[in-house]
Amino acid sequence: MKHIIAGITTLLALGAMFLVFQSDKEVDKLSHINKFIAKTEIKVKLDNSQQQREQTTETDAKSIDAEQKQKQKELDDKLQALKNKAGNVAGFKVSSLYRQKCSSCHGVNGEGIIGPKLIGDSAEKVYSALVDFKSGKRKNYVMYGLLSKMDDGQLKSLSDEIGTFEQKKNAQ
Repeated sequence: MKHIIAGITTLLALGAMFLVFQSDKEVDKLSHINKFIAKTEIKVKLDNSQQQREQTTETDAKSIDAEQKQKQKELDDKLQALKNKAGNVAGFKVSSLYRQKCSSCHGVNGEGIIGPKLIGDSAEKVYSALVDFKSGKRKNYVMYGLLSKMDDGQLKSLSDEIGTFEQKKNAQ
């Protein structure tokens, strides 16, 4: 029965990791679109040869500038909405080990999703908890399934990284 529950929870964790991966891809797409828009920004030169033409062109340039600002604001709003939806994926860089093993439950930057929040925990506290989960001292089949094949060096690396999350968040 334990193995069935562990298998089901592992599948759920893998599904959550897949969703986080898909969110990353969407944020990357939006970032590329934003860069493309910035490259193709239109600048209008005013023709100063005739007074009447100058006034008309100046009015047109103002309306074009206003339209560009409105479109840029809309794009910024959409980007912010996507970032919020994706749990602010681009918060700060994390290792692939953390992303594979922890992010689906604890969030891309340790802010907590279905697992508890990790930001603010010391490396020692995290390491102790990981060792307890791996040994079975603390019962959690998902954690046990994720940690059972990891060596002590990987546990230490994860705990050291998680211990720096608060600093990385404050450095933004």
